Order: sequence, then structure tokens, then C-alpha cells
Amino acid sequence: MPALICGSLAFDTIATFPGRFGQQILPDQIHILNVSFLVPTLRREFGGCAGNIAYTLKHLGGAPVVMAAVGDDGDGYVQRFRGWNAETSCVRHIADSLTAQAIIITDLDNNQITAFHPGAMQSAHEIDVPVERSDLAIGIIAPDGREAMWRHAEQMHRAGIPFIFDPGQQLPMFDGAELRAFVERASWVALNDYEARMLCERTGWSLADLSRQVRHGVVVTLGAEGCELWQTGERSHVPGVMANEVLDPTGCGDAFRAALLYGLERGWPLERCAVLGNRIGALKIAHRGGQNHVVEGVALGA
Repeated sequence: MPALICGSLAFDTIATFPGRFGQQILPDQIHILNVSFLVPTLRREFGGCAGNIAYTLKHLGGAPVVMAAVGDDGDGYVQRFRGWNAETSCVRHIADSLTAQAIIITDLDNNQITAFHPGAMQSAHEIDVPVERSDLAIGIIAPDGREAMWRHAEQMHRAGIPFIFDPGQQLPMFDGAELRAFVERASWVALNDYEARMLCERTGWSLADLSRQVRHGVVVTLGAEGCELWQTGERSHVPGVMANEVLDPTGCGDAFRAALLYGLERGWPLERCAVLGNRIGALKIAHRGGQNHVVEGVALGA
């Protein structure tokens, strides 16, 4: 059954800095920070959290329904979805705007510095969850415009559509009370370890507390170390999968979340979903960009 993916569609301009950011930034000069990074390689990719999640989910064999906004330059992105036979009925064109744009610089340690122009994403709240549809089995609130994330979470909650709350880089936009409300409405919460610390700090809840508030569990990704699962106050660890090559971390979290959606929609236990997520994340990091890895034929696990 289809999975509703609420989040951004963006064009990613990705550059590699053949050094380490930490060697270029003087800690005692942060107050007058003025740095420049020479980036010999540069490329443009289809990206955005919703687009990246949809790509992996579709190629795993799922049925993504993307709900997002594009600008005047977004026709090519919509055609790309149609080339996968993916549904585009909930993608809206916002006139006189650009599709969201991310400029990402990655250093040798896979640290990233990103500049983001939201563009059409700022109008994503004008799109409503298609609550009249009875076939939507699951959803995800991925990073998007602030009002869009709030409205879409509330609409899915009222419609009885179980969803993953994945605040990502938009987490700082919300205060503690708002984040507690998101958690209480969600069926699952997905975070990286940094976001998990911030969410705990803002809500005043520990990860154990969070897992008692959310219906079915909290997933915290740990990069190469895999991920930890928190369910009803108990922690378990799912080991990582060694990648054949480490080329680009862009979109690894989105690939992991697509695997979660794929498994959860099929009623898998959360641990089995995380095992697949770790496998897909390791596959993605060996490819540049968020939508260039091949997942057909990947063993889905027992």
C-alpha cells in the first residue's frame, strides 16, 4: 500500500573539500569567522528529503506518494518521478519561485557544511494531506517548511495515518512544547545521534522517556556504528554494515528512512526494519548523491 512522504524536493549542489574543516577554522577566532574552501569537484543532483526517501522506497518495491512543492524549475524533477512510475498527484507547482536548493560541502572526514534556500518549500503548507484516501498505510513527516510539518502531522494524526516523525535539520525551528506534541502524535521517531541529543534537551525527556511517549519506538542512527532502538524505555543496538566504499554521506539518512517505511508498512518488527536500513545506508554511502544507488536485488532479510 502507498506511503505518504511529506518533505522537501530540492536540487543539491555538492562539492568536496579535499581537507578538513577543523584545520581551517581557528577556535579562538570564531567571532570573526571568515573562511573559504577550495572545492575542485562540483556536481548537481536531485535531492531533498522527500525525493531521496521516495527514490529508495520506490526501488525497494514500495509505493511512495510524495507531498511537496516545486518551483518554476521543477518540471524535470516531476518528470523524473513519472519515469519511475511514481505518483505525483500531491506535488504542487508554486509559481514565481525556485525549487528548494541545497549547497553542500563535504570534507575528508565526511563532515558537511550546508547552505539551504527553501524556495517553493515555504509554501508546502498549502498542500493538504489527502485524508479522503483509504489506501495510505503509513506516512513520514520529513524536513519541510515549518508550518507544513506542523499541519501535515496534525492532519495525518486526525486521519489515523501512522507516521514517522523525522525532524532532521528543521528540529531547531520548534520549541519543547511543539516537539512534545509531535512525539505524542507520531507512531515512530527517527533521528541521528546529534538530533536525538537536541530533542532530549528541548523536550526535557530522555530517550527512554521519549520511547514511552511515542507509540511504537524511537530509532537513533549512529553512522557506521549502526543504530539504537528505544521501545517502551528499553534500548537495543543494531550493528552497522561495512560499506564497500565511503564516497558521499549525502542522503544516507533518507535511504535508511525509506527502508524503515518499507518494512513498517509490511508489519515487520522495528529491529528487522533497522537491519535493512543499515544495509541500504551502507549501499548509499558508496555512491555520490542521494539518488544514484541501485537497490533492486538487495536481500531484504529474513
